[in-house]
Amino acid sequence: VQRGQEKQFFERWFRPYAVANSGNFDGLFTGYFVPQLRGSPRPGPRYWVPVYGMPKDLVKRNGQTGRLLDGRLVPYYERAEINAGALSGKGLELLWVDSDIDAFFLEIQGSGHVLMEDGTVRALSYAGKNGRAYYAIGKTLVDRGEIARDAISMQSIRDWIMRHPKEGRELMLQNQSYVFFKFADARAADGPIGSMNVPLTAGYSLAVDKNYLPLGVPLWLDAEHPAGRQRLRRLVMAQDTGGAIKGVIRGDVYWGADKQAGELAGVMKSRGRYFLLVPKHVAVG
Repeated sequence: VQRGQEKQFFERWFRPYAVANSGNFDGLFTGYFVPQLRGSPRPGPRYWVPVYGMPKDLVKRNGQTGRLLDGRLVPYYERAEINAGALSGKGLELLWVDSDIDAFFLEIQGSGHVLMEDGTVRALSYAGKNGRAYYAIGKTLVDRGEIARDAISMQSIRDWIMRHPKEGRELMLQNQSYVFFKFADARAADGPIGSMNVPLTAGYSLAVDKNYLPLGVPLWLDAEHPAGRQRLRRLVMAQDTGGAIKGVIRGDVYWGADKQAGELAGVMKSRGRYFLLVPKHVAVG
C-alpha cells in the first residue's frame, strides 16, 4: 500500500464489524510504554539493583510454576526472598540498574531500554515470571485513601512511592509476583518486539486478548483520548498481548519510549470500542 493511500485501501477491500460482548460494545482501553532506565554490566555503589534472567530451576508442571525440592514442586521464591538475595550469585544477573523503583515499574511494563554507562542501549523483554500472585498496589492505595480513584495511574503511584519511600517499598514487597527478563532482539532498540515478533509502532500497535481476537488483524479504534483531546479514532494493528489484557473488548495502546509516552500510558483508562476490519471476500457469520 502506498503511503497516503491506506484509507482508500481499507475502504475498498475491507468491511468493518463492530465487536460486541453480549450486546455490549463498550470496553476498557489502557496504555503502555517502554521505560528508560540507567544501568551497568557490573554492580557498584550506583548500580546496585540486579535485573535477573530466567532461573534454570524454575519449572512448570501440570499448570503450576515453582521449583523442585526433594522431588516435590514447591512455590518459587517470592519478591521479598529474591530481593533478599535468593538468586544472587547464580549468574542470572543480566545487568544492574540504579533504582529499585524503576526496576519494579520495568516489571509492570514487561520491557524496557537501559542506557548503559558507555552510552549504548540494551533492550530488555519479558522472559517469564515466578508464578506467584500479582498484587495491585494501586488498588491498595485507593482503598487506603492515599490516592483518589479517579487520579490513580502509574505516575501517581510512582510519585506516592517516591514521597513515602519506606512505606512504598513495603507495599512493593506485597506484590509477590516477580518478572524475569532477557536481552531483546537488536530491533527492539527502536521499539519493543511484540507477540507477533515484529517491532511495535507507537500509537498504532494494540495489545489484545488473543482468545477473542487473532493477532495481526487491523482494527478501527474509537476511544477517549488519555490527554483529554478529541477522541482517539484511528486504524491500529493487534500486534501484542499482555497479562492484564483479558476480555472481548479490551486493549492496551503502545505509546512509545519517551517521557510523553510514559505520561499518556500512565493516565490512560479510556472507555471505547473497536471494529474488526475483515476482507470483503471473507464470509462472516
